[in-house]
Amino acid sequence: MLMTSSDLWDEDTAARYDETSAEMFTPDLLDSTVDFLARLAGDGPALEFAIGTGRVAVPLAARGVHVSGIELSQPMVDQLRRKVSAAEVPVAVGDMATTTVAGEYFSLVYVVWNSIGNVRTQDEQVECFRNAARHLAPGGRFVIELWIPGIRRMPPGQSAVPFSISDRHVGFDTYDMVTQQGTSHHYRRLDDGSTRYGASNFRYIWPAECDLMARLAGLELEQRVADWHGAPFTSDSESHISVWRKPPTTPAS
Repeated sequence: MLMTSSDLWDEDTAARYDETSAEMFTPDLLDSTVDFLARLAGDGPALEFAIGTGRVAVPLAARGVHVSGIELSQPMVDQLRRKVSAAEVPVAVGDMATTTVAGEYFSLVYVVWNSIGNVRTQDEQVECFRNAARHLAPGGRFVIELWIPGIRRMPPGQSAVPFSISDRHVGFDTYDMVTQQGTSHHYRRLDDGSTRYGASNFRYIWPAECDLMARLAGLELEQRVADWHGAPFTSDSESHISVWRKPPTTPAS
């Protein structure tokens, strides 16, 4: 049996995933995401790590990009299949650190919405970069979307940072500053007035650590911006979109 540090999304979570992630489906966010990725893919195929229910893959495929995916959770793939067939968007079930998609090299590999943090050891995260590099054609690009941990907003002695506060949802992250482990906590008010609690675990990575992981995989930083619209990345940015490129030719050893 495959062993991974990632949480495994079950059938109930998968069935509710699109509904509870509705803010990630807004046209402004989704269109800018797809525009950015389609431009980098060009005429070549793309591979999404942690493809989930296809929030990004389905509209990217609709743009004419041949998209494949890797996904740990079979229930998430089952939800994706309600939208597109396996012929339209093929998916390999497995973890994104070691699972391979045979048969072609990709012009683009990408992982969005902080999902690289789902693998919760540094070694596995390094292997995600190496796995991306293995799948890339020379000159291809690896893209991640990742938030900047909000730990500088924590006063001494505090271990939690809120990221969502509304009448329907309260969410906060707790951090272990020693291990870089964290947990996202979600409290959602349902239509009947009851409350549902859910949590997911992650390991946060700083941009500089990402760059070192990329270097270990033989990738070179090409671009870093604050969002899918291309806003400049600054010390105040709360997220980053980073693009690393596989060299067009491999130097002789």
